[in-house]
Amino acid sequence: MNLVDRAKKLLLQPKAEWAVIKAETHTVADLYTKYVMILAAIPAVAAFIGFSVVGYSGMGTTYRVPMGAGVANMVLSYALTLGSVYLMALVIDGLAPSFGGEKNFAQAFKVAAFFPTAAWVAGVFSILPVLAILAVLGSLYSLYLLYTGLSPLMEVPEDKAIGYTVVVIIVAIVVMVVISTVAALAIPSQFGRGF
Repeated sequence: MNLVDRAKKLLLQPKAEWAVIKAETHTVADLYTKYVMILAAIPAVAAFIGFSVVGYSGMGTTYRVPMGAGVANMVLSYALTLGSVYLMALVIDGLAPSFGGEKNFAQAFKVAAFFPTAAWVAGVFSILPVLAILAVLGSLYSLYLLYTGLSPLMEVPEDKAIGYTVVVIIVAIVVMVVISTVAALAIPSQFGRGF
């Protein structure tokens, strides 16, 4: 599996690429080391560069997150993202039978490992904080990747695919909010401590 080709094909031809992915055999360790760990680093590193090195401006001043807090945020958000991939695989696998699908952790892990591709790639926009909002587009496209991958890999009937996807999306959003909140706690408030 070539990382660049896989990401490109998932972004440009997702339905065809999911069919290829379904037939492949991967271990959890291989998917982590050869794909997830590399792509998941993009938004973490880009956000560190954008907010601690470049900084963001407002009302005539430039604010930069202190380096120590920026590194802590980068490491914490990266670690939580890696953990969330495994958590999402458990959720995808656990919910499949409820929607007429097949319980298969290997396939669920493939979905969890590949569907965030667009969000991770779009994380590069965080290098310039003013463009960081564009990363939302990657997240939205990742939800489409989730929709196109869940049904074929988890053997969910077409009539139940939308419900399955919606439930998994709700869980994914909750996981993303928790990760963002916990990672943000590593950044000190510019207003001081307490009131």
